[in-house]
Amino acid sequence: MEKLSLSIAEKLLLLRNGEKIQASRLQQAIFRELIIEKILHKTGKSRGHILLLNIEQFDLYLQNHYSIINLDEYILVLKQESISRADLIGISTDSKLTKSRSFKGFLVNCYEPIEVRINQKRTFLHPMPGLFHFVYDFENFVPNEQLTIVGIENPESFRYIEKQKYLFNDIKPLFISRYPQNQHADIIRWLKSIPNTYLHFGDFDIASINIYMNEFKKHIPDRCSFFVPSNIAELLERYGNDERYNKQKLHINVTDISEEMVIELIKLIHQHKKGLDQEVFQILIR
Repeated sequence: MEKLSLSIAEKLLLLRNGEKIQASRLQQAIFRELIIEKILHKTGKSRGHILLLNIEQFDLYLQNHYSIINLDEYILVLKQESISRADLIGISTDSKLTKSRSFKGFLVNCYEPIEVRINQKRTFLHPMPGLFHFVYDFENFVPNEQLTIVGIENPESFRYIEKQKYLFNDIKPLFISRYPQNQHADIIRWLKSIPNTYLHFGDFDIASINIYMNEFKKHIPDRCSFFVPSNIAELLERYGNDERYNKQKLHINVTDISEEMVIELIKLIHQHKKGLDQEVFQILIR
């Protein structure tokens, strides 16, 4: 089976992360095929841009055509200086990536003791600076029903959750990390198996809304919401990044969004023409 080059893989990853790229930079056959399949979309004509339309079909295409089940890991392996021919063969579903993926589960974190059950035994997760809990047997990991599961997009925010404690005074949260991405399927399976509500805590930009709607909301629509602070307009104006706004495009129809807070956030993002990193709350400690 044909393998993707590092340069093509890196461009594909940029597209997967919500960026748009000038069409003139994407002349290889794979990009033409993805456009024909309506997985990518080209805006304008010769000087237009290319962006991702369907992240699920994108991942499925890479798996079916190139045996790639994790684009991030594929790129990491290709970047190894001592990479061998065997390694190149191994970065597919029948070798290295499969072995890596077999280590199932995901990271959780908390800033106060949390009651849970694992294999029907009651226990507590205790916060400890510098350490996270990794849940391997997630099929038998049952949190207290009063907990709100808070999904965090960015690793730094996940690490320093105690600095953002003031944001969650009205709930009792258990934090989960969206990264590494190859654990995402486990997170969704787990969320669908428990009754707890889910709160998505990500960046305040179009890419994050894409992630929320395409990766979470569609799987647990009735128990899912997007965290939007009451002063988001002020934060966008003061700390927002216009480059983040210019490089992103919404991959869903606004008419398909029912959450008023998400609709309002999209309006504010377009109004200010800026995106905002969730890490801003670490510098706004109260």
